[in-house]
Amino acid sequence: MLGEKILQMLQEEIPKAEYERYIKNLAYDEESSKADEAVYVAPNLFIANWVKTKYRHKIAQLFKLQTGIETSVKILTKKGFVQKSTPKEAKAEVPSSTSTKINPTYTFENFVVGSSNQFAYTASLSVAENPGKAYNPLFIYGGVGLGKTHLLHAIGNFNIKKNKTVIYATIEQFLNDFTYHLRNETLERFREKYRQCDILLIDDVQFLSGKERTQEEFFHTFNELHNDNKQIVLTSDQHPKKIAGLEERLKSRFEWGLIADIQPPELETKIAIIKKKCELDGIHLDDEIVNYIAANMDSNIREIEGVILKLNAYSSLVGQRIDLSLAKNVLSEMQKEQQKNISLKDIVDVVSAELNIKPSEIKSKSRNRQIVNARRMVIYLARTLTPNSMPALAQFFGMKDHTSVSHAMKKVKEMIEKDADFKLQIDELAHKIKNLGSEQK
Repeated sequence: MLGEKILQMLQEEIPKAEYERYIKNLAYDEESSKADEAVYVAPNLFIANWVKTKYRHKIAQLFKLQTGIETSVKILTKKGFVQKSTPKEAKAEVPSSTSTKINPTYTFENFVVGSSNQFAYTASLSVAENPGKAYNPLFIYGGVGLGKTHLLHAIGNFNIKKNKTVIYATIEQFLNDFTYHLRNETLERFREKYRQCDILLIDDVQFLSGKERTQEEFFHTFNELHNDNKQIVLTSDQHPKKIAGLEERLKSRFEWGLIADIQPPELETKIAIIKKKCELDGIHLDDEIVNYIAANMDSNIREIEGVILKLNAYSSLVGQRIDLSLAKNVLSEMQKEQQKNISLKDIVDVVSAELNIKPSEIKSKSRNRQIVNARRMVIYLARTLTPNSMPALAQFFGMKDHTSVSHAMKKVKEMIEKDADFKLQIDELAHKIKNLGSEQK
């Protein structure tokens, strides 16, 4: 059967995990398909939306390759597909849920949870399970690329399965919609879209700043939804109190429910995120490579995912196995690392903060084991990241001569060779120090 053959061809071109999780569940409906139209049936709306979003055009290309005919591809659900039904019957079977574009790959199941995002994750899941009841609104804030949008879409996907009406939009899209309908005198259509949903998900509300007319409209939209016990979830890069140019009445309403922040992921969570991304995309990376990426990348999850995808693409194009050397080269290209003006004070400050030791203690003559270890780490990092000579470092620490510096270097190198966790800690410290130098340059 041609439809099944097309899926087998697709299997050769996509990650195994995606084929097993999504494409394998499609069934080709030969009776309903035509020469220029291929119909597949998915077991649920989630899989149907995912395939439509990511691979419908690719499937159409494969049909044209085999038949020479431009073919449209339909992905229906078992519930939405009723063979030989009357128009009235077909209408009754269509799922009642409607939504804007929700990324089907952003789910709670593939969100990596760590101490940095545990609270926001738990709050989002609670809202998804009890919309309009648990916390309304839910306001999630944090830096770029930390997972705020993922949680928004996860809430959306969870409720689309329950046939809820979900609207997702960035505040820019909300603004553009509003401006368009205002210009065309069709505001009722705009209000019907945003005020008659079960769940409203709005990304990047900080961009409401200074837009008085849009703030007015959003204020009334918020009030109507909230009064009807409809769930509102908002994200921003900062706490609502700190959003400049935002009306006080909006700030007040944003604080009515629950405010949850997402912090940059700690090293363990970054490692888990990399492993999860590799699992979902069918990419194999050795632990050494995973640890190197985690230690040498910033906390922006999108950038981390970009490195993984670039590694995989580079490996496929040149036929080279992904090893540590390749990972270092790719990271070097992406980050465009340069020598930076890093001071000894920078290194002492970063290490002391990481190990919870006072900077003055590191420079002291204390023989406390923890302080001695911290001092050795500073010496090693200083020799690695700065042009300071061993005599200069000895003078900085008030040591008798450079032999003490040499001894410290030897000890740290031995620990790096014997202890993978210690090596990982040194790598991450070096990355933080480089970033600090970059900011100060």
